[in-house]
Amino acid sequence: MSLQSVRNFFANRNLDIPIIELEVSTATVALAAEAHGVEAGRIAKTLAFRLKDNQVLLLVARGDARIDHQKFKSVFGKGKMLGLDEVVELTGHPVGGVCPFGLLQPLPIYLDQSLQDFDELIPAAGSTTSAVRISPALMAEVTEGVWVDVCVLPSSA
Repeated sequence: MSLQSVRNFFANRNLDIPIIELEVSTATVALAAEAHGVEAGRIAKTLAFRLKDNQVLLLVARGDARIDHQKFKSVFGKGKMLGLDEVVELTGHPVGGVCPFGLLQPLPIYLDQSLQDFDELIPAAGSTTSAVRISPALMAEVTEGVWVDVCVLPSSA
């Protein structure tokens, strides 16, 4: 169902974005980078957070980036990552296949600015064996994502 919801999301917007389906798991950044033959930074991981005011949001970040807690707090206030069951319940996607497309319910989407270091990103597509190749600009456009600066890269950690 989740993979189909991503297909429907693209079809409803008349987007010709092929979904890549693999025989191997791409459920982690390392597995996805290996399966697609790219560096970890090009893998766009989608993280789900609940803020102090109970609002849920999705943050898409580079695969090799980590959340900078001070930056996150200055943009969103206090927040914590959702548990596995909550992620599935709110997004409709399994953990390892979570993406900002075809969500079960509308959620605010934020994109870390470090994604713009690449011309093409590879986010999951609703399952642990699917993905798409998409530019940061197109991802922001189709998800109505808001650019934020809340991550730090390994070299600047």
